[in-house]
Amino acid sequence: MHMLRFVEHINWVVAVVLTVAYLYQGFYLLVGLVRRRLGEGSAPCPPGRYAAVIAARNEQAVIGQLIASLRAQNYPSELLDIYVVADNCTDATARTAREAGAFVYERFDQVHKGKGYAMDYLFRRLRAEGRDGYDAYLIFDADNLVDPNFVCEMNKTFRKGYDAVTCYRNSKNFGDNWISAGYSVWFLREARFLNLPRMLLGTNCAVSGTGFLVSAALIRENGGWPFHLLTEDIQFSVHCAVQGKRIGYCHKAVVYDEQPTTFRQSWDQRLRWSKGFYQVDVKYGLSLLRGCLRPGYRGTSCYDMLMTVAPGMLLTLLLVVFNAIILTACLTQPPYWADRIFDTTVEFILGALVNFYAGLFLYGLITVLSEWGQIRARWYQKLGYLFTFPLFMFTYIPISLAALVRRVEWKPIYHSAAKGLGQA
Repeated sequence: MHMLRFVEHINWVVAVVLTVAYLYQGFYLLVGLVRRRLGEGSAPCPPGRYAAVIAARNEQAVIGQLIASLRAQNYPSELLDIYVVADNCTDATARTAREAGAFVYERFDQVHKGKGYAMDYLFRRLRAEGRDGYDAYLIFDADNLVDPNFVCEMNKTFRKGYDAVTCYRNSKNFGDNWISAGYSVWFLREARFLNLPRMLLGTNCAVSGTGFLVSAALIRENGGWPFHLLTEDIQFSVHCAVQGKRIGYCHKAVVYDEQPTTFRQSWDQRLRWSKGFYQVDVKYGLSLLRGCLRPGYRGTSCYDMLMTVAPGMLLTLLLVVFNAIILTACLTQPPYWADRIFDTTVEFILGALVNFYAGLFLYGLITVLSEWGQIRARWYQKLGYLFTFPLFMFTYIPISLAALVRRVEWKPIYHSAAKGLGQA
């Protein structure tokens, strides 16, 4: 009897704690549904001088298309320079980028590998050469395609006084398979139901990998790009929350990203992300907890980032494992109590799995219906991949476990979808 009550209490307490902790994201969802657009100011907006920064490793197949989309911006070309760091490349990335019209720096360092180190290298080189007279830097991955109005729209938001600005992250290969669709739904959800509500409510947004702007003043203040954990984007976002720096969101600035299509590459990428989140937890956890007590947007931003990097899925998994252990222990109990404990634990495990699937399916459905016109795929792909979206998210369970015990290094994700925007 005591064991049964203990199991029930543990399950109930953890479920309530997690629900309350993440309830604010349900409020974000409502805000994102009710308020579809940000208010636009009518004041004139002077154009700034920007540098597009692309860290690329063996990306000759796609980098020319990105540079072409940047050169086709509806923005004064003399105010936008394009820089490529060909990072440990063994192909023709550097030559392709030069031919496309970019300034190219080649870097060879097998010890300090990854996008964060490549960006830091470029910022330091530009400063040493006296070429850092920009208002801000626009950060891209080599596989991106950029909407023609991207720089113009980012400039408008940046001029409102933000230290950094993130964008609407779309995908150019949603319909390839269930893996690319899973990524795509997640990033659309992040734009529409996380960053848009954050912007509307006046709290900090979060940078997501690519297509973001960082002010030159912040780069100078940081002495370059000192964010070298496996998830340098979330590290930067958390750092900004702790330091009180403002990250805005521009819903009219659209970048198209190529998502992985093989499970092997998806595993490697998300394993790095999971390990990086654990690294951020260790490095910034206490600072975020202290930041939650600050008044105004700084406190809400720190809480939001704390919940973003908190290992909620891992805690849920541990609770399922706990119930599975209790289930196994039932074999040693008298039949009457064993049956009751067995029923309780099985009900919890099955209920958790069903609720997890149903919740993710509903979230995916709301996201796809809300962003239907922005998704570049056939209607049956948009609807069909909703059923596999929860399965895609389920695969984070073994990934989260593996990230706890495995040594993870940065690995490049190779891309091949060399399309123009009209083909995306």
